[in-house]
Amino acid sequence: MHMTSDLDEFDRKIVSALRADGRMTVTDLADRIGLSKTPTQMRLKRLMEGGVIRGFRAIVDPARLGLDHVAFAEVKLSDTREKALGEFNAAVLRVPEIEECHMIASSFDYLLKVRTANIRDYRRVLGERISSLPHVASTSTYVAMETVRESA
Repeated sequence: MHMTSDLDEFDRKIVSALRADGRMTVTDLADRIGLSKTPTQMRLKRLMEGGVIRGFRAIVDPARLGLDHVAFAEVKLSDTREKALGEFNAAVLRVPEIEECHMIASSFDYLLKVRTANIRDYRRVLGERISSLPHVASTSTYVAMETVRESA
């Protein structure tokens, strides 16, 4: 189901309200968007089943968890055929320090956002985990000095 074209004003209000406060009750959500509780529940269920709303989670402060070192790693692969890309993608999902992984249209193939406690931990993750991912030919690292804006 391709939901984006099917979203009306109420659906967009639901998504916006829940992005701001995912813990609000259905009653509060209904009041916020201007519908009664039952149609709001039905819309919420449809948005979840359609994949527009993929879930709810706690937003944590990585620094308070001791994970305030952020690095971005450019990754070039030795093989970019579909099978190799699939193998790389599957392996990335098994490395918890990789917070984000994006295939890039550039002189390199992937950009990884990697979060660790410090530069020593990053060096270990790069050497032991990222460099040994399937088909990795080379990497290049950029260390974030300060985070100005970050999505939750």
